[in-house]
Amino acid sequence: MHYLLKSEPDKYSFDDLLRDGETRWDGIKNPQALITLRNMKPGEQCVIYHSNVGKAAVGTAKVVSVTTDPADPKIPIVRLKAGKRLKREKPLAEIRDAGVFVGSILFRQFRLSVVPLTQEQFDWLVHG
Repeated sequence: MHYLLKSEPDKYSFDDLLRDGETRWDGIKNPQALITLRNMKPGEQCVIYHSNVGKAAVGTAKVVSVTTDPADPKIPIVRLKAGKRLKREKPLAEIRDAGVFVGSILFRQFRLSVVPLTQEQFDWLVHG
């Protein structure tokens, strides 16, 4: 499975992830997004999307581990390893117009910060 992870670049940008090399992906509160995070597996690929500022897919990351918060077992702790910057950022308008995203949860529930991607969607964002 692949995922699109939204991040506000003024709080934590893809450049921050590249600088840090690895990070804990947290701060998620939406129950549906938490379920998606709990279902992640080490080795799965993600696309980092800058929300609010920039509004574009900008780079990749890989899931390193998924554990639970000892204080609250319902809260997953996902560690991500930086991948590569996309050769070309994919702006929101372009993603919206792409046929592979017709009917996607990305546009049905736009406020979700974690969205599963099909292989076709992931390939379009990363290689298209």
